[in-house]
Amino acid sequence: MPATPVRRLLPFAALAAATALVLTACAGPSTESDGGELVWSIEGANLSAGHMDPQVSQLDVSGMVQRAVLDSLVFQEDDGTFSPWLAKSWDVSPDSTEYTFTLRDDVTFTDGESFDAEAVKANFDRIVDPETASAQAASMLGADFYAGTEVVDDHTVKVSFTQPYAPFLQAASTPQLGFYSPAVLAESADKLKAGGPDVTVGTGPFVLTEYTADQEIVYTRNDDYAWGPHETKAPAFETLRVQIQPEASVRTGVIESGEADLASNIPPNQVAGLDDAGVTVDSVEYPGLPYSLYLNEKYGVFADEKVRQAFARGIDVDAAVEEIYFGQFPRAWSVLGSTTPGYDASLEDSWPFDQDAANALLDEAGWTERDADGIRMKDGERLSVRWIAWTPVPDDRAALANAIQSDLKAIGFEVQREELEPGAYNAQYEPKTFDLTDWGFSGVDADFLRAHLHTDGFQNASQVSDPEIDALLEEAVASSDQDARNELYTQLQEWNAEYTAIVPLYSPSAITAVGERVQGLDYDLYGRPLFYDVSLG
Repeated sequence: MPATPVRRLLPFAALAAATALVLTACAGPSTESDGGELVWSIEGANLSAGHMDPQVSQLDVSGMVQRAVLDSLVFQEDDGTFSPWLAKSWDVSPDSTEYTFTLRDDVTFTDGESFDAEAVKANFDRIVDPETASAQAASMLGADFYAGTEVVDDHTVKVSFTQPYAPFLQAASTPQLGFYSPAVLAESADKLKAGGPDVTVGTGPFVLTEYTADQEIVYTRNDDYAWGPHETKAPAFETLRVQIQPEASVRTGVIESGEADLASNIPPNQVAGLDDAGVTVDSVEYPGLPYSLYLNEKYGVFADEKVRQAFARGIDVDAAVEEIYFGQFPRAWSVLGSTTPGYDASLEDSWPFDQDAANALLDEAGWTERDADGIRMKDGERLSVRWIAWTPVPDDRAALANAIQSDLKAIGFEVQREELEPGAYNAQYEPKTFDLTDWGFSGVDADFLRAHLHTDGFQNASQVSDPEIDALLEEAVASSDQDARNELYTQLQEWNAEYTAIVPLYSPSAITAVGERVQGLDYDLYGRPLFYDVSLG
């Protein structure tokens, strides 16, 4: 039987360079609630380690599952524009320092609390409170730029910033800035990281009714829901059962056997095995920062730019990505993925694999001697770096790491890799006692580069500290002119291609396997399933 075809639902750049998404063309939803249960298999390995709260967690999976509970002020459309959700309308001051929202007056949290301006203020103030220890959500809310939220009246709220903050509407469309019941924030905020029934309470289309850590989350339909994007009402099916299955082979197996209706994070090497005619595979390339290596210039040998450049040129990225990802994920050339607004296509092919160039750079840097293992030496020191990786490590990334180590060993560059549990990883990450680490980061607005490259960025693993780079990032976040912002981000991409603080490897896609019962499934711009119009055939 031929392999299942993959439907590539790829974002395209609109005139304003916003990301657009071609949504799945499925049959229309049932007009009546048909009950039933949709089983969704996800990876979800670290949810139980305090990552059930998107306002605090940096893991994509946290926002992916809790979107069932947490609504947002606005909804981001396929073309990157915004439409009403919990806010009926909004006004932005000419200098982008004040955003005034007129809220719906018919929304209630599932514990009976009213959604109003006070609820918006309570949530936003909680996110930026240092005691909350939010990193990503606080950054999306402007961090130090956040001046406060003012309750104008019951259903009017004004969010202010100390300087122009252009990315706010995009941030306000995400689950990271979604809303919990004020009663939960007052009584159980310390329990939100662990999550569970009567704790994870929002206004969303579902209620979290059961949670067994590392096994499953059960969401039950909110029958009163009538305020979704585009005025969508309560879903047609009654139960969303999320099964936590870290092993990719298990997720593939349950969708193929029909035990699950939906399976997320299918690795490329598993796609061809989904040869059941009833399974559709959808692929959405993430906007954001590609899966990359972050070279810590303040710790060891990566302080030398020539060593960083040799490291990048000594890896045969094209061959490794093609072999390991079966052509499903494109090789990355920039710190912005190709579907991200502001992507600089001119960087493609600008730093190809070149062992001769890498060797010459290392010679220039003084690493000219070799030890018995063929590793370069300088002043009695081996050219060796430590790569710390957060577990669990998927098989594909382990294979990619092996290929990188092999390529670099050929030029006398040793890479020692340590796969660490979260606690052990953080013990080295926080004081930056490592040479390199790795991750990808999804985001529609290129302002996420501020977190990764600004001197004070909370994800600045490379420890870049350059006043000129800080100035570019600060100018970009303050501008309301998208063309001007794109030009600034082009400068940043070109700077990194030379400076080599971050080595981009590939742009991942969200690959989702969909069973034949599921009708009306859509995806957000990050490739995460949206269930508002889903019915079960």
